[in-house]
Amino acid sequence: QVQLVESGGGLVQAGGSLRLSCAASGGTFSRYHMGWFRQAPGLEREFVAGIYYSGYERFYGDSVNGRFTISRDNAKNTVYLQMNKLKPEDTAVYYCAADPKWPLPSYYGIHYWGKGTLVTVSS
Repeated sequence: QVQLVESGGGLVQAGGSLRLSCAASGGTFSRYHMGWFRQAPGLEREFVAGIYYSGYERFYGDSVNGRFTISRDNAKNTVYLQMNKLKPEDTAVYYCAADPKWPLPSYYGIHYWGKGTLVTVSS
């Protein structure tokens, strides 16, 4: 059983930056592909970014490509999401995800979730 704990959310002005972290425990972190999803009120959970277990491959959702960067440190059992040039439409709860499958499945197929961290971008 893998436990995921997100941190780093908060309030930021449009154009600013935030870095989210997700600390994993309870499993062999390096065996899992990791991802970030987000969910805004009234909307479905949306894929943001995914990273292969070794970090060799990364994929991004269209709406964040070029602004967000996912990375991982297997020695620290942590995955990060660097978010730059934030927009009000990036406002959402951001969830960390872990799964043994690659590419990462859609949100309803993900094995493990964190509880989320809120990111609010003001205009």
